[in-house]
Amino acid sequence: MLRDFKYKIIALSVLIALNTSCKSGVNHSQKGKSAVLKSADYKHYVDYFNTMEDENLKFAIPNDSAWAWMEKNIPLFECPQQNFEEIYYFRWWSVRKHIKKTPQGFAITEFLVDRSYADKYNMISCALGHHINEFRWVHDPQYIEQDVKIWYRGNEGKPMNKLYKFSSWTADALYNRYLVNKDEKFLLNLYPDMVTDYAVWEKDRQRKDGLFWQHDVKDGMEESLSGGRKVQNARPTINSYMYGNAVAISKMAEMKGDKEAEAKFKAKADVLQQLVETKLWNPKSEFFETFTEKDTLAQVREAIGFIPWYFNLPEKGKGFEKAWEQVKDEKGFSAPFGLTTAERRSPRFRTHGTGTCEWDGAIWPFASSQTLTAMANVLNGYDQNFVGKPDYFKQMELYVQSQYYRGKPYLGEYLDETTGYWLMGDRERSRYYNHSTFNDLMITGMVGLRPRADEKIEVNPLIPQEKWDWFCLDNVLYHGNIITILWDKTGEKYKKGKGFRIYKNGKEIAFSEKLERVISE
Repeated sequence: MLRDFKYKIIALSVLIALNTSCKSGVNHSQKGKSAVLKSADYKHYVDYFNTMEDENLKFAIPNDSAWAWMEKNIPLFECPQQNFEEIYYFRWWSVRKHIKKTPQGFAITEFLVDRSYADKYNMISCALGHHINEFRWVHDPQYIEQDVKIWYRGNEGKPMNKLYKFSSWTADALYNRYLVNKDEKFLLNLYPDMVTDYAVWEKDRQRKDGLFWQHDVKDGMEESLSGGRKVQNARPTINSYMYGNAVAISKMAEMKGDKEAEAKFKAKADVLQQLVETKLWNPKSEFFETFTEKDTLAQVREAIGFIPWYFNLPEKGKGFEKAWEQVKDEKGFSAPFGLTTAERRSPRFRTHGTGTCEWDGAIWPFASSQTLTAMANVLNGYDQNFVGKPDYFKQMELYVQSQYYRGKPYLGEYLDETTGYWLMGDRERSRYYNHSTFNDLMITGMVGLRPRADEKIEVNPLIPQEKWDWFCLDNVLYHGNIITILWDKTGEKYKKGKGFRIYKNGKEIAFSEKLERVISE
């Protein structure tokens, strides 16, 4: 009773609400314990990471508190391929560096060093969708919840001044977070903000034909092959984002019982889907391309052409999936250190110089994580033969290999596609660049936990059967339960028998003799 009364008092103040947003509708305390893995077995990674640097910048959770924070908050993972395991823990170790305590609650930064174009507290909205998708797996919800509320209500109850400096897929990301924690209360509290957010973009960026335009720099993708810093093109980015946001808002409206808003936003999504499929699809190149301000296709393939699948936008069975052949083509996007941001066959590939944040072909983790999320969606939801599990594993492996610099784990802005050299790796601003996802890909792609609105647990590993004899993802907080997913080819590793097993709060709920899609009843 006291807590309920306190909550009502807190709700009167936006400022205080930001600082107490961890009081979510779902209790984030563990209902169970990790069933298989012991957290102490992975502390050595953090001990090593802490020795890699002189910690010149400290925020809410300094290095000496990193392991304590990780032990309380993250899913545990192990596999026989050490670099996958190391980068998994490195990414949790590095992302907590960006948690910053502010007068309005926790914020999550993109750069550790101050940037002149950032908003209050050095916040930048470009990767907000990535931040939400990565932090949805952190047990304590307060970090990402307070960050989102600062963005939308931290300017005396209104959005931050620079929220709209970059395109975003925030509504989609928030709904996908709800699929992990089932916190309907928090999601619907942000529903009015998402409706307003959509209207702002319609007013500022929608063309007469219904498509949305954006400067490539305000997609966070300056110096692209299809546009320019001042060119108003209808890009696959913002149009896919707005489609995803419309679908998410429609689902939120359904949860609220607002049938009118549900139908309205579903109709917006349907229109955008049709426009993207008809105006942004180039039948000649068999790829989604930028539609220029001159109403012509850009005639160049860029990684942003994969983004429609990030939101499952392309209709199945209409031939759009053929675009994915390009991830295997060395003249397309396949390079020694990952997937390029523009096709390598283009005569303008990597022609804009080096060191000024070019999106003309070099590898950006921001784009890699978008493309790999989209590829996982294709492998999970589309009947096609253009890409398979080996292709996904290959690109995830390259993504892992790329996150090293001079022999040590490293995350920066962008890298050379053939040498793996981080192009601004010696600049202080580039270290620990929080502009992408990785662990979300490991959980939802590689291991294959596919968040759902119902209470069934669906797991579809994208690890080829012959790659690893064993792996385990443990201590995953999902729908308020602790989920454990393990594969043991011989039964000798975990002593629980041969095969693929899913546990909920330590109790086995699903089994298969091989690595395949499993859905618990």
